[in-house]
Amino acid sequence: MAQYAFAFKWSDAHERFEQAIMLVLIGLIMAVTVSATAHLVVAVWHLLSRSAVDPTDQGVFQTVFGAVFTVLIALEFKRSLLAVLAHGENIVRVRTIVLIALLAIARKFILLDLQTIAPMDVLSLAAAVLALGIVYWLVRDQDARADARIRQQGASLKKDVPDAQ
Repeated sequence: MAQYAFAFKWSDAHERFEQAIMLVLIGLIMAVTVSATAHLVVAVWHLLSRSAVDPTDQGVFQTVFGAVFTVLIALEFKRSLLAVLAHGENIVRVRTIVLIALLAIARKFILLDLQTIAPMDVLSLAAAVLALGIVYWLVRDQDARADARIRQQGASLKKDVPDAQ
């Protein structure tokens, strides 16, 4: 019996350690997000305050939207870590990792200079997007089926428990 108590205490300590690390990571990601947002605000302010700069210029567009995607990626990553903490899960869901990868590749596409990039590089990025899209679709369906099973089990448990009226 004592060995089970030790295993339980070790598991508790390990979970607390993981939670502490997650909180540190969330804090770091929040700091990076605030910094990236501040840089984005300053860049857009400078762009709008200087009348000599054309906001429809492709280079300006790429810079601004590249920075926007950087902030979105950081926010999604932070949200996924918060979800892990809130739901008591042990790992970040594959769907979230694939979504972050898709956002990163979309950012890469925005930053590409089509005048200088090799066609095979564009093809390889497109293949990566296609593969990640397929994985996201498959994982999303798997998660939907798992969520439906959990709801169904919850409904069957409610039927078995008498009302306390």
